[in-house]
Amino acid sequence: MLHIENLSKYYGTFRALNNVNLHINKGELFGFVGSNGAGKTTTMKICVGLLRADSGRIVIDGYEVRKNTKLLKQKVGYVPDFFGAYDNLTSIEYLNFFANAYGIYGKEADKLSEDLLALVNLSDKRNHEVDGLSRGMKQRLCLARALVHNPDLLVLDEPASGLDPKARYELKEILKSLSSMGKTIVISSHILPELAEMCSSFGIIDRGVMKMTGTLRDIQQAANFSSMPIVIVVRGDSEPAVQALRELPATKYVRPMAEGRIEVDYLGGIDDEVELLKILVNKGIPVVSYGRMEGTLENVFLQLMNGGQPQNGPAPGPVQAAPPMQAPMQAAPQPAPMQPAPMHAPMQAAPQAPAGQEVAR
Repeated sequence: MLHIENLSKYYGTFRALNNVNLHINKGELFGFVGSNGAGKTTTMKICVGLLRADSGRIVIDGYEVRKNTKLLKQKVGYVPDFFGAYDNLTSIEYLNFFANAYGIYGKEADKLSEDLLALVNLSDKRNHEVDGLSRGMKQRLCLARALVHNPDLLVLDEPASGLDPKARYELKEILKSLSSMGKTIVISSHILPELAEMCSSFGIIDRGVMKMTGTLRDIQQAANFSSMPIVIVVRGDSEPAVQALRELPATKYVRPMAEGRIEVDYLGGIDDEVELLKILVNKGIPVVSYGRMEGTLENVFLQLMNGGQPQNGPAPGPVQAAPPMQAPMQAAPQPAPMQPAPMHAPMQAAPQAPAGQEVAR
């Protein structure tokens, strides 16, 4: 669905993007991760046609963006990191306004607007002025606005920024619902645990360079998460286990923790880990649990930002370049008047957070 090839962008002499490569398949929910100023927003704005790249190309659904700008507007919906709402309109008027802008009028526009309000759980706010909506409600309304023309690709720049846990939960459920309808979604966020929970693939960018792309497992392997500590929990006194671990030549460091937990920096592969467990059991040490510390998306990101060096091991593997184009370029058809294509599945409201309960982050 989205292919980025050797994308570069300069602001004066500052290079904001340096030969960025990325491939996102149709139907993926892609998490775009990076520090402030890493190049996420610049990449997104070029993808949606708000900025022009200095070199490289972007292909959406087989069509090159630079040569097919009218077609791009039909295929892409964009939610920026600011609201862009007309405060003196009600929610239903706001969506009707944008439906009219896309050539949708009358009862068709009314029905579409009502359906979109239901999708983002704002039906009860249809006659409320936008100015009186909460930040989370405004963000959901902007998402509904981006769906007016039923785009194939949704690009969301920090949509959860400043939202409370309940609002973030509701937004996350809406995005998962859209993904299940077949939409391809690119979302940037600093809330990495929530990205890891809902996204199927990720890209990590730093100072304009795409460091890693792939599934969370791909990224963990490329970042050499076999270097993560082994976590052992024993029953009772942990001192015998600590002494046994310190006697092994492959042990770099042993950290006894509370309640029988031990963290071990241990060199070796899976076979060595199996042998280590055998040694402990043969010494009569009551091992309750045993395994490598989980390599979360947040851990990967923090390690890459730490000079590219994993905190507990060697440098990560080679950067994964975006795969080659899987289909030849197509000539763009003459764009028809902008009309909403039928949704792939009936739009259903996403589940809301349970009333009176705090949503886990």
